[in-house]
Amino acid sequence: MLGGDGIGPEVTREAIKVLRVAAERTGFAFETIDYPFGAEHYLKTGETMPQAALDECAGLDAVLVGALGDPRLEPGFIEKPIIFGLRQGLDLYVNYRPIKLYAEHLCPLKDKTPADVDIVVLRENTEDVYAGAQGIFKKGTPDEVAIAEMIFTRKGTERIIRYAFETARRRAAERGPGAARKPKVTMVDKANAIRSMDLWTRVFAEVGREYPEIETDHAYIDAACMWMVKNPEWFDVVVTSNLFGDIITDLGAMIQGGLGIAASGNIHPGRSSMFEPIHGSAPKYANQNVASPLGAIAAAGMLCEHIGERAAARLIEDSIRGLLVSKRIPSVDARSGIGTREIGDMVAAVVSGGK
Repeated sequence: MLGGDGIGPEVTREAIKVLRVAAERTGFAFETIDYPFGAEHYLKTGETMPQAALDECAGLDAVLVGALGDPRLEPGFIEKPIIFGLRQGLDLYVNYRPIKLYAEHLCPLKDKTPADVDIVVLRENTEDVYAGAQGIFKKGTPDEVAIAEMIFTRKGTERIIRYAFETARRRAAERGPGAARKPKVTMVDKANAIRSMDLWTRVFAEVGREYPEIETDHAYIDAACMWMVKNPEWFDVVVTSNLFGDIITDLGAMIQGGLGIAASGNIHPGRSSMFEPIHGSAPKYANQNVASPLGAIAAAGMLCEHIGERAAARLIEDSIRGLLVSKRIPSVDARSGIGTREIGDMVAAVVSGGK
């Protein structure tokens, strides 16, 4: 557990509350380590996240993060050594973002239903401009220069693309034969303008030939954003680079109802992986019991799926869906009028078998 900053500790507590109830009902046990790392810890100690803690995380089954970021620090200062440190240190090359609409009234798009919005975006999580050399020269002068390099490797590109095809195959198997939605992988890049992304184009074509039963499609990032709003039902599995994935998943979050419901997994299959809601730390709302914990609770459900506790994962997801469809929780943000702890209690009650 790494609650972090702002509303992070609050939403993480509710996620663990629900996770304990799900574990008890489905018959497994777990232990937690509560890490203090975040802005407050740094301001008190000068420590971000030591290597010893990263090494310890590698030996755990999973890491659950609340949120990071604090206005008292430069943007990215605390996030990079912790979030990026975990992604790089544990080689979490898959950023797994389900975009699933649970209740029609949550969607801002006209006439779109849960059947239309069921997408998985797979964002390459260790390369691109986030990992490249970058810096500012002659800062504050008329000659100032800012540089950032994109880095793509054959290994990094191929393994996320292959994971995308395997995900499409698994989703098709779960839907069963005769399902209306057919398996498809859409690769999103900008190879027409960023020619280094030709690597993505070529690798996608090569790997796709190994999966003849899966339809393939391609879209440039600008067009993909347009089509995601106009026709989200066209997408099944989307695979894209780190930067474009970072952008398109926030768009997807709004289509599914808002950042308050969106969760992500930072995954290396078979290894310790990290799960988090995708919302920010929202420090102005900290300790007011107003932030929705649904994203963090959904992240705990994804964690269950990763460690093989699929019954618990389904139980958590079904409980969230039921509360939203019934409008007992009318929205996924502070406008619901229901407190952070109260939402946690409501989900936990349904997970335990209550109403």
